[in-house]
Formats: sequence, C-alpha cells, structure tokens
Amino acid sequence: MQFEPTLNSAVLIRRYKRFLADVVLPCGEEVTIHCPNTGAMTGCAEPGSTVWFSVSDNPKRKYSRTWELTHTTNDEWICVNTHRANTLVENALRSQPPKHLAAYTEIKREVRYGEKSRIDFLLKACAAPDCYVEVKSVTLHHANGLGYFPDTTSERASRQLQELTHLTQNQPNSSAVIIYAVLHSAISKVKAAKQIDPTYNAALEQAKAAGLVVLEAHFNVTAASITFTHWRT
Repeated sequence: MQFEPTLNSAVLIRRYKRFLADVVLPCGEEVTIHCPNTGAMTGCAEPGSTVWFSVSDNPKRKYSRTWELTHTTNDEWICVNTHRANTLVENALRSQPPKHLAAYTEIKREVRYGEKSRIDFLLKACAAPDCYVEVKSVTLHHANGLGYFPDTTSERASRQLQELTHLTQNQPNSSAVIIYAVLHSAISKVKAAKQIDPTYNAALEQAKAAGLVVLEAHFNVTAASITFTHWRT
C-alpha cells in the first residue's frame, strides 16, 4: 500500500482525549490532528516522536489531518491508524495467502454473525467450510521482539472471541481465524497481553481449544508505504 498523496511530517507534542493530538509542523505552526486509534498507544505516542499524517480535502471534517505513522526516537516505525489493518490484511490474503487459506476464492467484509458481532472477513470456497476471520492491529512492543495484544482492556475483543468459540463449537461447517496485523517494526512475535487483560487471554485460550487458528501478518512500515512481508503461525 502506497501513501498517495505522500504523507507530511510533524513533531508530536501530546495525544489527548483519545482522538486528538497536538503537533508542530516543520514551519513551526502548532496544529491539532485526528488520532484514529482507541487504544492506549503505549510507546507509540511519546512526545518528541515524528508523526506522519495524511490530509483530507473533505470540507465537513473538523480536523483535516489524520495521524498515520509514528517514527520513534529509537528508529521504530509504527502504523497507528488501526483502520488500515483490515485493508492491509485483505490485500495480503488476496496476493499471498497462507497455505491453509489459499483455497478460498471469495472474501466478504463486515459480515454479521453471532448475537452482537460483525466479522472482519468471511472467506468462502466451493469445497471448504466458511472461514470467519477477525483482524487485530498490534503495536504494543515490550522487548526482545515481543508484541502484545490488547494494549488496554477490551471487553469487545473478549466478546468477539467468545462469539468465535460458540461458532466453531456449534457450526461444524465453519472455521475461525484471528489474524494479528503486526504494524510495528520492532515486533517479530505476538502474545496475548494477559498482564493487561487476563479476561482476553482466557477467552483466547478457550477459543484456541475450540479450534480457532491464530496467524500473524507482518508488514514493513515506512513513510512511503506499508508492504506485507510474511505470515507467522
């Protein structure tokens, strides 16, 4: 995925109210930009980091600038716009699918299932069970290449896992996959953040026991583009 038009840079002052951040442009002007990330953004929003943002020409938007990437003082590249994850994973599924998903020929987005949920992707094929795929963006880096999800407690993420567990247990012609989209250059492996959200960790273990498949999709992040590199199980 190429950023077109190209992104603009600024220096981060602070992130606040979850969806806002103040930055300083190269010309010295201080502006407020939109932050499309509901998580804690631990390590992704340190003052002094370089922020890369896109600009919208939609006159109805209060904040025309959208925070896309962080380039930290440790030379780490992070995509903080969680809305990018689904498109990036969909492109990877279409162009370089993992071996056990290669037979699927149709990808549907945002399909309702269970009682209260929508699945990110429903994969379909003539000779394979329907495959329900949930995507999660991973940006929380700890040390030694380890990344964690979630970066804050998430009742929604736990509920989704419970829905997928129910699905795999009660629909024999269906399967379920969770894909962690790794969008942090220092992360090489993902684990559940049981120290942050033990409920999510327990729900994940239960879902795996019921047949949920866990995959990691790794990407290379730069100011010019985000490109898929490899799958990891």
